Amino acid sequence: MMTWPILSVVTFLPAVGALLIWLMARGGDEAAARNARWIALWTTLINFAISLILVARFDPTQAGFQFVEEGRWLTSTIAYKMGVDGISLPFVILTTALLPLCIIASWKVTNRVPAYMMAFLILEALMVGTFSALDLLLFYVFFEGGLIPMFLIIGVWGGPRRVYATFKFFLYTLLGSVLMLLAIMALYWNAGTTDIPTLMTTAVPRNLQTWAWLAFFASFAVKMPMWPVHTWLPDAHVEAPTAGSVILAAILLKMGGYGFLRFSLPMFPLASHDFAPLVFTLSAIAIVYTSLVALMQEDMKKLIAYSSVAHMGFVTMGIFAGTMQGVAGGVFQMVSHGLVSGALFLCVGVVYDRMHTREIAAYGGVVNRMPLYAFVFLTFTMANVGLPGTSGFVGEFLTLIGTFKVSIPTAFFATLGVILSAAYALWLYRKIVFGALVKPSLASIKDLTFREVVTLGPLLVLTILFGFYPKPLLDFSAASVQQLVTNYSHAITAVKAAALMQ
Repeated sequence: MMTWPILSVVTFLPAVGALLIWLMARGGDEAAARNARWIALWTTLINFAISLILVARFDPTQAGFQFVEEGRWLTSTIAYKMGVDGISLPFVILTTALLPLCIIASWKVTNRVPAYMMAFLILEALMVGTFSALDLLLFYVFFEGGLIPMFLIIGVWGGPRRVYATFKFFLYTLLGSVLMLLAIMALYWNAGTTDIPTLMTTAVPRNLQTWAWLAFFASFAVKMPMWPVHTWLPDAHVEAPTAGSVILAAILLKMGGYGFLRFSLPMFPLASHDFAPLVFTLSAIAIVYTSLVALMQEDMKKLIAYSSVAHMGFVTMGIFAGTMQGVAGGVFQMVSHGLVSGALFLCVGVVYDRMHTREIAAYGGVVNRMPLYAFVFLTFTMANVGLPGTSGFVGEFLTLIGTFKVSIPTAFFATLGVILSAAYALWLYRKIVFGALVKPSLASIKDLTFREVVTLGPLLVLTILFGFYPKPLLDFSAASVQQLVTNYSHAITAVKAAALMQ
């Protein structure tokens, strides 16, 4: 059994790296920037290596929480408690794996480099903490804390309209989270504890379930983001630097889905069942509507941002179907989307670094000068569409099967969204990559550099690997998903049986 607090190390090691950068940043500007880059890279790489120990020692046959750490924090009932299960650990690994790639992708950043690297390291600490916290208040601190470094990353290193985008992002997400804080207080008054494993087995009164579910939903729906509270996302993506967009799409969006899996379904099963038709409706609208909006975009980042909203529609649909395939597909789709959307934003960053524009009309015939880039971009575009043989197919297919068992109309509209996703993704690819190289500015454009291959290569391998062999990831979360679905089904069955007896 592990004796050292590995989860706390994985959570707070990036913060130590950030502190080290701050101490080293007192030299000359160039030296401080160079030190900051290397400290950030080595911190994230070491943290990823330590997080792999979690994978090696994790027992996927156990449904409960593992590597649990507990200590006094605020009161005897509000503790510092950390732990992971088969649902949260994939997101911890996704976070620690993507951060080194983001640091490498940001190697050419020249503006306030030490502060930039510190923001990313602190953001990593808060994201890992969000997925590992086993106390409601501790979760809330990490969950909300992630807003601050992201606010700075977009607001300081973003595009021309960065101030507008940051305030919109901050206000949207904060407004929903205030309601969640009220719900956390209500749950504490009801159960006398903020311990998440205890609350997952504590019966919550029907009336409180409804209000608490709505309060949590307000926060998680904005974070996902679900239609119609999704409008902050395209603005935030367009203005964010490349690495900021990667983290926003790949990890921060997943906090909403993780919240539904960790709180909404286990703690408020009856309310989740009652509100499932609402979620199905919003998910179906998100999938179809945002796919149509994506077709009309002129900015590459905006198109991919709208496609993220559509893909998150599949996740919410699968989770609230409450079936084994739906929930497992939701978890898989979130991890897959993290890899694919992160890679797509990196691909946009590659051409943006060369041309300094994201306008789709500014490109065309790129394959003539960048054949390797064209191949990599094609693979991720196909994964985004959900082509069989890529990880994007597995998640979409499972969520559709899981939803079909519960709501055929929802599954029908979601399938329509798959066709629309092919339309906008292939249109984007054709406009940028194919055709004659007529624009003079593209005549000297260079193919992928070694640094760019290093950032995109691992994501390419994982996208294909999980497409052909999804078993490791599905097995990893199977026991936890099974327990979640079983408890959810039992709670609903018990209420129906009681209603029949009256």
